[in-house]
Amino acid sequence: QVQVVESGGGLVEPGGSLTLSCTASEFDFNVMGWYRHAPGKQRELVATIASWGIVNYVPFAKGRFTIARDDAKKTLYLQMNNLKPGDTAVYYCKLPPYWGQGTQVTVTT
Repeated sequence: QVQVVESGGGLVEPGGSLTLSCTASEFDFNVMGWYRHAPGKQRELVATIASWGIVNYVPFAKGRFTIARDDAKKTLYLQMNNLKPGDTAVYYCKLPPYWGQGTQVTVTT
């Protein structure tokens, strides 16, 4: 059983930044991703990254979020800049078929 632990969420003002981390006990995954689940909405994809380097972002994440992986540290990252209140959600990493426990991101004045 792979253990997946997320960290890095918190409370931030609009325009602020946060970096989420997702560390796994094993890291042999071809494609990994970040998702988010806001109140009253369905869980949605944020970004994915493949072991061969290809990254994909959904429209709201382009230009503001950066997904990265460090295989030596067995860690997946999501750097989030220029955060908006609409980014408030619980963020989950996915290392198929495993999910992180989720970390709360709250953007408010």
